[in-house]
Amino acid sequence: MLPIDAAAHSSRWRGRHPLEKACLGLGLTVSAVCLPPWPGALLVGAATLAVLLGPAGVAPRLLWRAFRVPLGFCFTGALPLLVQVGGAHGFVSLAPDGPVHAANLLLRTSSASLGVLLFAFTTPVSDVLPRLVRAGVPAPVVDVALVMYRIGFLLLDAVTQVRQAQAARLGHTTRAATWRSLSGLGATAFVRAFDRAARLQNGLAGRGYDGTLRVLVPEARVSGRFLGATAALLAAIAALTLVLERFVL
Repeated sequence: MLPIDAAAHSSRWRGRHPLEKACLGLGLTVSAVCLPPWPGALLVGAATLAVLLGPAGVAPRLLWRAFRVPLGFCFTGALPLLVQVGGAHGFVSLAPDGPVHAANLLLRTSSASLGVLLFAFTTPVSDVLPRLVRAGVPAPVVDVALVMYRIGFLLLDAVTQVRQAQAARLGHTTRAATWRSLSGLGATAFVRAFDRAARLQNGLAGRGYDGTLRVLVPEARVSGRFLGATAALLAAIAALTLVLERFVL
């Protein structure tokens, strides 16, 4: 199991309805995109960090390990805004307002990524997918997603075991050995994927599978107080952004 999935299963908010956490995470993400980047996205990022490290109880080190990957993509997407192609200063030159546009994009994308991580760190996928049927998603689509979610973890575990076995047999000592081990790892994972799928199909057929996977979904009620607090937080961020924007700009 990935660290972010383990954190979601042991989260303080595990017992809350996924709709509550979706409204909070999606609301913060939309606010980061729609509000002015300065100071709106900065306020959204600060509020999201406060919720993640405070009420949600996410460990700072675990949050950084998960956030540094999307943050790298945010930096990569902002860098091209620093330069311009063509013009009086040559084929490639620094854009006049490049740093401002790059900083604005970085603020928006990083704050929006934190909003998505808020939902991911507090809501296991296994709690969300079964409820999608009630929301109108076709049951076969949800069943396929559940099966692929389960098989994904099994294959990750198999890949880890194969890599450990290859390392114990000095399969990563040289570059040539590393490439041979990598090709063997891919072949083994491919074969095991088909084997897992065949075993899963036989197991479902033996249990009278009729086209629908029936799983137990933890009972949870939507809290009006939580939704009210979410609306109040989003409204406060929007109002504070408008007030600060007048004084700052």
